[in-house]
Amino acid sequence: MEFSPQQFSARLIASRYLPREDNAVRRLLVDLGFRQEVEANLAACGLRLLDHPFAAYVAVALMRETEGAVFDDGEQWQSSNIALPKDAIALLVVLWALIILPKRERQLGREVEDGQGDMFGNIVKAVGEDVSRGIAENVLLEDFGKLFGGKGRISINLGVLSRLGLIERRNKVICEGPLLDLVFDYAEMAPRIIHGAMGDLIRAQNGVAPLQDADDGDDDTLLDDTKPEDASDV
Repeated sequence: MEFSPQQFSARLIASRYLPREDNAVRRLLVDLGFRQEVEANLAACGLRLLDHPFAAYVAVALMRETEGAVFDDGEQWQSSNIALPKDAIALLVVLWALIILPKRERQLGREVEDGQGDMFGNIVKAVGEDVSRGIAENVLLEDFGKLFGGKGRISINLGVLSRLGLIERRNKVICEGPLLDLVFDYAEMAPRIIHGAMGDLIRAQNGVAPLQDADDGDDDTLLDDTKPEDASDV
């Protein structure tokens, strides 16, 4: 079935995310006129398209100009519009760092190894499931259990993140869900994590010495002041 830009926009909003293999999504990625009409439809609703060449899905998020209307309740800025508590958001940041950052390194490395002769082919190869690896739940509990309230609290939050499409739980292994690769702005978040307190924590657990950074002022606030600026807006 071929969708009009209006129909596709409605389908994307209702579904929250769609796989790149979807025929209409494929058209979105190669048909400039179709994409422009879809983006105009989303913008009329205060939304924007989320698309990353290394992500397996596309999704929608709030435009910056409309975030205040959703998140500002007059007293404080809400961390999300899906009722995620702060510890669930902190856990989400950790899972993004543990799953997506290594995945992106593998994707970029694969693209370099394959060369640049077949641009679209390289991207397809780099989006395959084999580049994304999960985290065993018992490892997460051992490394971060005390920070996130123990096994019971982590299990509850993992269930919430799973229902929202942010992660998938397969045989006690936490894998990325459709939205995890899109939940944060990679260009903004990756440097903060790699050069921040969380990066040092992860490196320490892997037996790697922490980075020496002259500006340590923002490190301790990473989990407190960071909100999912994309998927929380879906």
